[in-house]
Parts: sequence; structure tokens; C-alpha cells
Amino acid sequence: MSEVKQNVVFISMSDAANGAENVLLMASNAIGAPILFLKKVKTGGLRIPAEQEFRYATDKNMLMGFLGLINLIKPYRRDFIIMSTHPYLNACLGFLKRTGYLKSQLIVRECTSVFTRFAGFKKLSYQLAYQLGYPGVNLVVCQTSLMRYQFLQHVNFVPDHKVIVQENPVDLQQILTKAGASLNDPDTDANFICAAGRLIPEKGFSVLIYAFSCIEEQYPDLKLLILGEGPDRIELTKLIETLGLTTRVILKGLIDNPIPYFKKAKVCVVSSIKEGFPNVLLEMMTMNQSVVATLCAGGIENIPGILTTKVNSVNELALTIEKALSKDVCNEGEITKQYLHNRTPEKFINALLHNLNYIPTTMNIQQEGHQLHFKLKSYEKRN
Repeated sequence: MSEVKQNVVFISMSDAANGAENVLLMASNAIGAPILFLKKVKTGGLRIPAEQEFRYATDKNMLMGFLGLINLIKPYRRDFIIMSTHPYLNACLGFLKRTGYLKSQLIVRECTSVFTRFAGFKKLSYQLAYQLGYPGVNLVVCQTSLMRYQFLQHVNFVPDHKVIVQENPVDLQQILTKAGASLNDPDTDANFICAAGRLIPEKGFSVLIYAFSCIEEQYPDLKLLILGEGPDRIELTKLIETLGLTTRVILKGLIDNPIPYFKKAKVCVVSSIKEGFPNVLLEMMTMNQSVVATLCAGGIENIPGILTTKVNSVNELALTIEKALSKDVCNEGEITKQYLHNRTPEKFINALLHNLNYIPTTMNIQQEGHQLHFKLKSYEKRN
């Protein structure tokens, strides 16, 4: 448990079991702070510990969640540190600070690089949200140096010193506990490659399926298991059928505990095309010594003990997976363990609070300016 004694509260768009939501849950659990959700999802929600304090604004739709936000944060308007992680929610909270309703300090985390990921009306809506709310935030947290650079390129109304880089945490203890669960799945009786994530284009699963089709003849006993659900299921199913891989590539749907799959897989693969940072990569590294990842986010090229490949390339991904399959061990053992131990949830949240405490406030800047002005006047009088 963290040594932090400050009043902290975390706010999430929903309790969906996605990377951004899980980061907030890890951080809130690390310091025993409450976590608030605008919306409760119907299926596939986070596994919230019994001792965790949490509240929901609604179980209906996200619009109702935003309408309930003012009432949800009422107990935390003053003398708290609030942390949130989705641009629309971040902007809304920042706007409430600008109006004076919210007087607590606000830390906002960037869950992705929206200005490079989206286009058209959606990008425009994000730009408007940033302009309305982000001038009110106290600290902006980017997952990688690349994300910070992209943020500052597009958001020139937030001072550089308020934008920091803090790598995502990984809860090793929780992962090791989940790894002990039994794996009663006949698809895992054979050798298999494992991937996980929402079935959306950004995850690159179609590229992964094509890459698997390039090597499946050399490995006739090998399967590809993709854990997750999403809008691309129908399209991916058709692709699997077209390639004649219906018995070899299995879309497993939502899996409550993917960790045992990562542990047993011959190779774990992150095939994403663009990410803020793929948290699943850290989970895979914890459990498996053969991990392949595309260079879908800043900093991945510097991670020890994994094999990397360029994004959106069927041939490159196939060759890299073959390389992982042919090696006894990819992972660099102790170096990788140390890398993961440096990313605990406690270190994550304490680093953010430390940075927040060193961000100069407007009042501090004004006071320093007055002091400097007084010193200059005194110097002029003496000379």
C-alpha cells in the first residue's frame, strides 16, 4: 500500500474491462482511493475487489452518466485530487474547474493520441473538447514520449511543464494470482499462439490472421486463439472462412481471465496498428518468455526481452512469429523482471502526485514575480 495520505479520487467513463479503465482501477486500489464510474456496463466489466470503494452515475447510457457527473463529484469538489482518463471526461472536468464548480486539483491521463488516431468530425469534436476543458487541468499525463510530443504539437494552450510522461503500471501480484486459475478449454490442448483485445481495426487482427495463414502449413498442430469481442467479429469470421482456417483460428470472445492463456501459449502477440500503449503487452511479458509486438506505440522498441516488428505488415509479422516459435526463449529473464517491477501501481500514482506537487500554481508564479520585482527595485536603489 502506498504511503500517500492525500485525498484522491479516480473517475472513469465506465467499468468496461479496457486498458484505460484498468489503469485507474490499479491506481485506486494501490492507495485505497474511491473510483467513480459514469456508466455501469452490462457485460464484460472490471473485476472490482470487494474492499474497493466505488460508485456509478448510471447503468443506462453514457449521456445519462455525463448528466449525473455533477452530482457524482459533489463530495469531491474541494480539497481532493481527481484523476480521470478519457479525453471527453477529462475535458468535462476541466471545464467544471474553469467555471469554478470544481476546485479540487485535476490530473488527466491521455488514453490515446486522438489527433493522430482520428479524422473528420470525430477529430474535430476532440479538438473542441480539448479547447473547452484542458486549460483548466493541473497535470496532463502521457503514456510515452511520442504521445507527449504529439499532444504538444496539437494542444498549444496547455503549458509544456504541465504535460509529463508516466509509463503505465502493471500489477504483478494480481497477474500471478490470476495465473493460478485452471484452464479448462479444449482449444488449449494443442499448441497455440495467443492474442487479446477488442475486435476493432486498430488491433490489427486481420493482419495477424493473414500472417498466421503464411506459416500454418509449417506448423500443422498450431492454433491461433484471439481473446476479445467487438464490432469486427463478423468481418474477421469471414476472413477466417475465406482462408480455410476455421479449425485453426478461433475467436474466443470475452474471456474473464486471459492470464492462463498467456501463460500456456507458445507465443503471445500484440498485432496492433496504433495504440496509446498496449497494456496487454505487459501482462503477456509477465507470463510468457516469447512475446511479439508491433511498434504500435512509442517506447516499445526499448522494451527488453520481446521481439518487435513494424505495424500493418503481414510478411514482417509472420517472419517475427516464426522467429519466436523457433527460439527456446525470447525473454531476457532478470532484465524483463526488473523492467516490470519498476512499473508497479504504487510507483505510478506516487510519481503522478509527486509531479503534481511540483507544478507551480498561478499564485506561486505571481508571488515569485512580485518577489523578483521587489529585488530588482531594491538593487536599483542601492546602485
